[in-house]
Amino acid sequence: MPSQHGKSGDPARSLSLLWRTQEPTSRGRGKPGLNVDRIVAAATRLADSEGIGALSMRRVADALGVGTMSLYTYVPGKGELLDLMVDAAYGDLDTDDRSGAWRERLRRIAFANRALYVRHPWMLQVVTTRLLGPNLIAKYDHELSAVDGLNLSEVEMDSTVNLVNGYVESTVRQTLGAEQVARDSGMDDEQWWRTYDPLLAALADDTRFPTASRVGTAVGRAHRAVYDPDHEFSFGLERVLDGVRALVDSRAPTDG
Repeated sequence: MPSQHGKSGDPARSLSLLWRTQEPTSRGRGKPGLNVDRIVAAATRLADSEGIGALSMRRVADALGVGTMSLYTYVPGKGELLDLMVDAAYGDLDTDDRSGAWRERLRRIAFANRALYVRHPWMLQVVTTRLLGPNLIAKYDHELSAVDGLNLSEVEMDSTVNLVNGYVESTVRQTLGAEQVARDSGMDDEQWWRTYDPLLAALADDTRFPTASRVGTAVGRAHRAVYDPDHEFSFGLERVLDGVRALVDSRAPTDG
């Protein structure tokens, strides 16, 4: 997925809006009932349905039935709006459930983040100032708590959380990219496999590429596709968690 390299919001303005330290007032141009939260919600719906490329202050204003200049009373510009949208999206995550062992919790965190990016794929295309809004900090605190008390250093705790989140982001990008290819071709993986598997079988030289032929055939039969994103995500996540297990075990106190 291509990144949206837009101008980031002004950090001071974004922080003020993220933490609501100075809630904007209409100053005569605002519409009754219009506020930052409504603007962010409308912008998010637009990005969810049409993609980040469709997002503009004018389109958001149209969706709300107000003039474009009315938005600037509450949000200074698109950069600040994107900062607000990202932090608001993180608010969808459940940061209260801290039950279970560390591996179960990290697994649950990974799947929750994956679901978040699937709901809001534009988040993976936004380049923001990485400002620490309240929802992002709540998310970070929740994720760090999953590996707290495991004899890891603070730096190792941070790196472990980043490792899991980085894995999630990379696999979701791959999945969304494959879905875009399917939309462009008008053919999903199963249809593609059913259509072209006979041709590939006729062209493939088992003697020249014996391992690739054997494994590729087994994968195709198992998934009825080139790959199964759910299987690949779960399989890879468990291997990441195996690596975390090795780190945790290395920090465990030993007798004598």
